[in-house]
Amino acid sequence: MFFPSEDTSNPDLIATSGDYLRLWEIHDDHIELKTLFNGNRSNEFNSAITSFDWADFDTRHVASSSVDTTCTIWDIEREAVNSQLVAHDKEVFDISWGGVNVFASVSGDGSVRVFDLRDKERSTIIYENPVPETPLMRLEWNKADPRFMATVGMDSSKIVIVDIRFPTTPLMELCRHEGGVNAISWSPFVGKQLCSAGDDSRALIWEVVGSNFGVAEVEPEMWYGSAAEINHARWSRLNWIGLLFLSSINCSF
Repeated sequence: MFFPSEDTSNPDLIATSGDYLRLWEIHDDHIELKTLFNGNRSNEFNSAITSFDWADFDTRHVASSSVDTTCTIWDIEREAVNSQLVAHDKEVFDISWGGVNVFASVSGDGSVRVFDLRDKERSTIIYENPVPETPLMRLEWNKADPRFMATVGMDSSKIVIVDIRFPTTPLMELCRHEGGVNAISWSPFVGKQLCSAGDDSRALIWEVVGSNFGVAEVEPEMWYGSAAEINHARWSRLNWIGLLFLSSINCSF
């Protein structure tokens, strides 16, 4: 994920996750590791980081999720942990900021939970997967319209749209993929369009906010076919979409 700022005076930074959260600095002729974030220095083994989200409202903060059931808020300027909390009963698979002090996560326990850093002891369950013992794997909070979230279950071809004002009941379900959905990404400015991509080698664009909520069969507005399963998708601030499949990144739409 690139540094979420349009200020050209900022350094060119990119963050990656795996065994650790890493921050890289991009130069004209090379890329170098700037910081490796390790919140567990007392142990030589580190729990894998499954996902992270860089706060565009305060670019000092990156939120990460881990298989050890925790979510961690990092201060990249101080290169230190700002907050850490036990978020779920099982592995946390994805995390997404919803605004200042507020983020949500999904887990192997099948729930979407919302947290407020001003009250770390409490969380609100917004949605639970109706399929028993089935994890939720992907979560994307709509930054342009924070009323809405999108989430996807393990090996599911269905995207669930949730309105946080009416928790537990899906606002709508998007069911036109023919294989598991691997990635979801909201349009960063419009706030009513969602891109989804999956094992059926397709990326679909949905008109979500403004559609007939609750309609059983919502159709995508457009779609793109790739040469292989699409593993990741990201809607850029320049209004193009990056798709990752095979060993290449393709910019589409």
